[in-house]
Amino acid sequence: MIFRTPNLICAFSQRPENMSLAYGDTLDSLKNREIFLSGLGIDYRQLVCARQVHGVGVRYAGESDKGKGALSYATALADTDALVTDKKNLALAVFTADCLSVFLYDPRRLAVGIVHAGWQSTKGNIVREAIRVMQDKFDTRSRDLLAGFGPAIRECCYEVGAEFRGYFPGGIIERKGRNYLDLAGVNKGELLDAGVAGKNISDCKICTSCRNDKYFSYRIEAGKAGRMMSVIMLR
Repeated sequence: MIFRTPNLICAFSQRPENMSLAYGDTLDSLKNREIFLSGLGIDYRQLVCARQVHGVGVRYAGESDKGKGALSYATALADTDALVTDKKNLALAVFTADCLSVFLYDPRRLAVGIVHAGWQSTKGNIVREAIRVMQDKFDTRSRDLLAGFGPAIRECCYEVGAEFRGYFPGGIIERKGRNYLDLAGVNKGELLDAGVAGKNISDCKICTSCRNDKYFSYRIEAGKAGRMMSVIMLR
């Protein structure tokens, strides 16, 4: 769990249960979803999922979106890497295997968001875009927001090319002539720049590469990698 509050569910899964309907061994993915989500009090058939493209698309999810992507990858919300809602009992999910999941919660307006932030989406400032949409839709104030980070590849393992220095000034750590991206650190900086208080940002600090025994890592497993689910729901 990321935030502990009675009116909110937010959690991420672990391996070996693949939660993706499109990547890795998907044979048991629906059953995996059912077991994981039932433990949280969520009907897996009513899940709202993003069909992620490593872009900056943020989508508001309403009652009519309930079940989209729940049973079929083809029905997931297309060209979307972040979901927001103010509807109760509407579970939102993104799927990761090294990319960072970002949980957003506005306790004043009772609204939530979930973001899939790989390096490309982070380069496009997707977290700030998600906050902007929450501000437009729900009158969210940045200072009220709580934010949390799920498992992701961390700066200890995320080696990148020299061109990333131009993409993320201040987000690159150099060790022995090699460049490593602090993906979580860059997203934390985006949150702070957007006005989110540092004390309101939490991080599980799990590296999916270091802990490949418990989490999927695309860097290590490539096309064989399944996906973890990060899910958030108001109740």
